[in-house]
Amino acid sequence: MRETAMFPLSSVLMPYMPLPLRIFESRYLVMLGNLLDEEDPQFGVVLIARGPEAGGGEQRFSTGTLARVSRVAAREDDLQLVAIGGGRFEVEQWLEDDPYPRALVRELPMPEWDDALLPLRTRAEQTVRRLMSMTAEFAEQAWDADIELADDPTHACWQLAGIAPLSTLDHLALLQASSLEALLSDLIARCDDAEPLLTAPAPDHAFQAELDDLLDADGDTDDPETEAPDDAPR
Repeated sequence: MRETAMFPLSSVLMPYMPLPLRIFESRYLVMLGNLLDEEDPQFGVVLIARGPEAGGGEQRFSTGTLARVSRVAAREDDLQLVAIGGGRFEVEQWLEDDPYPRALVRELPMPEWDDALLPLRTRAEQTVRRLMSMTAEFAEQAWDADIELADDPTHACWQLAGIAPLSTLDHLALLQASSLEALLSDLIARCDDAEPLLTAPAPDHAFQAELDDLLDADGDTDDPETEAPDDAPR
């Protein structure tokens, strides 16, 4: 186990994915200052289970990713940081936030690539890129559907999981994959499940408003005080 500075976020960091951060809270400015004194500055990223990113007091999931600091730039009111996702870990024990979150973590083994996975990886990439293209028609996406992946096949598998337009809980489940085969298979299944929801057309509010007006108009003719016609049965 190792003691690690922690940065809980409302998103999941996948291995080999970039993480841009705006650092403005004093506790994280202290954390970054301490990290930059180290030869290889890294911190842990975990998903917030409940609560806001800023201010502290949030509840956190235990599976996370180590982030290696790549670049830091100072601005007038904050620091801009870019980190790269590395290995995965499990939190064994949360320590006191003094002044920033810290934990004892156990690093998890990274699954190894096997060339026999190439057809599955190709299918996963086609599935993810198709879903990205389809969802881009309905909402702005964080990544372009034609974004290039790493040449290293292991890195590319995790990057596919990172760019897939899925929920944070989907990403968390993918992060916990026991093998690259499990990662790719689960990624395909989750994208297939998400496609009908992410690509469903928005409700036609204009049509609904017109329908409501018609129903209101019909309702006005059913006034019980309206006099019946002369030839109507009495």
